[in-house]
Amino acid sequence: MEQTLADISVGETGTVLGFVKGTQAYRQKLLAMGLIKGAEFQVARVAPMGDPVEIRVRGFNLSLRKDEAKALLVGRAGQ
Repeated sequence: MEQTLADISVGETGTVLGFVKGTQAYRQKLLAMGLIKGAEFQVARVAPMGDPVEIRVRGFNLSLRKDEAKALLVGRAGQ
């Protein structure tokens, strides 16, 4: 089952696996922010309405809109 960054809970860690098909508009932006295949991250917090999602990746905190989080395929740590 494919899961996206939007499916990961606060405090969980994971790895970027790729991008959801049909999300070309977000792909370049996410790649430019360092979210390449194999990048490890931790979900730091999620706003009450689920938008934005803040993650820690490559030593910095990054906030993503809900649509951007849904474009990123991820795997949970330990899977």
